[in-house]
Amino acid sequence: MRKNVVVVGGGIIGLSSAFYLQKAGHKVTVLDKSDFRDNCSYGNCGYVCPSHFIPLATPGIVRQGLKWMLNSQSPFYVQPRLSRSLIDWGMKFMKSATPQHVERSAAPLKDIAVLSQYEYENTWLRTPHFDFAYQHKGLLEIFQTEAAAEHAHHTVEKAHELGLDVDLLDAKALQEKEPHTRVNGLGAIFFKCDAHLYPDKLMRGLIQLLQTAGVELLPHEEVQRFETAKGAVKRLITPLHTFEADAVVIATGSWSREIAGLLDTRLPLVPGRGYSVTLEDSPWRVNYPAILVEGRAAITPMDGNKIRFGGTMEITSTHTPPRYARVQGILNAVKRFYPEFDVPMPPREKVWYGYRPCSADGLPYIGRIKRYNNVVIATGHSMLGLSLGAGTGKLVSELVDEQPASIDLSPFAVERFD
Repeated sequence: MRKNVVVVGGGIIGLSSAFYLQKAGHKVTVLDKSDFRDNCSYGNCGYVCPSHFIPLATPGIVRQGLKWMLNSQSPFYVQPRLSRSLIDWGMKFMKSATPQHVERSAAPLKDIAVLSQYEYENTWLRTPHFDFAYQHKGLLEIFQTEAAAEHAHHTVEKAHELGLDVDLLDAKALQEKEPHTRVNGLGAIFFKCDAHLYPDKLMRGLIQLLQTAGVELLPHEEVQRFETAKGAVKRLITPLHTFEADAVVIATGSWSREIAGLLDTRLPLVPGRGYSVTLEDSPWRVNYPAILVEGRAAITPMDGNKIRFGGTMEITSTHTPPRYARVQGILNAVKRFYPEFDVPMPPREKVWYGYRPCSADGLPYIGRIKRYNNVVIATGHSMLGLSLGAGTGKLVSELVDEQPASIDLSPFAVERFD
């Protein structure tokens, strides 16, 4: 049955949901509080990565975060502030950061990442006139210390258990992967299962594709309230318009807690700010995207002539001014791993920053809510929004159509903390 579906949120999750809902034959309207062009889907490092099966909530991350709190260039930071939602999230996050949680999360995160990669490669890439500089060539996770090397051995063992194509490289084999520049590392995990793309090109192309297909994309429409009746949302109210809906998808990223709250649904979620710098026609060259383990930074060659450097996780308010010293921390980390890279601190207008929606256990929220039977929530992907974007969109469409889901959605239940 053709439904009138309103998607709230114009990032990769909302637009991907619109893509699959339109393909399923629904009338789709997407509302964005801004202009579709300033969300965190644009500035990330472009990974499509089944390798990322370890959630953000891991043992030791809280202790490490406390050590880093006084370092202005540190890669992980929680801004202390009196906030009931932050305290609630923090308590749940600390409770989730256990070895048992990491073990339980690995298969669900791998499953949704593999689904998403399959959709990018077998649906999106086969869509005419939709090029987003996709390359399935692998990703390096470079380490410099014996402790990280030991952890890498365990990660490779777990990756093999999950059926992922992964190798462990020594320093010589790592350097052979990057003949154009010197790499300072004891070795690396080579995740042959991973791919990458150019986020800016993906988002621009997806917007154009949706508009051509008849999806209505409406900027500057911030939902202020919902009208409900008989256990369903009937209308969405913005300052400018009222929208009728048979089904509603909430994919509002770091603002999802507030939007879900309008529907009496509690969503433990906080914004995690990240930063990136993109060089065009860079004098330096790398073959592979890479995670710099001890530097907690990332580097990606993109779209032929670009290199993007990104990182940090800054748990803060969306109203807090950016801390540009953290960008210098990213560039310092790059220099430690690639000694020939002398990347200057760019002017502030060349620095991108955005807010990733961080759930309280590192797993996204994907599913229906209990109170209203026609509402699907898809958010909380943290640093994996783009990686899991295509798969999440497909899952959202299956939920709206009340079809069997492509994977088990129980680990991603929206109200799992209630």
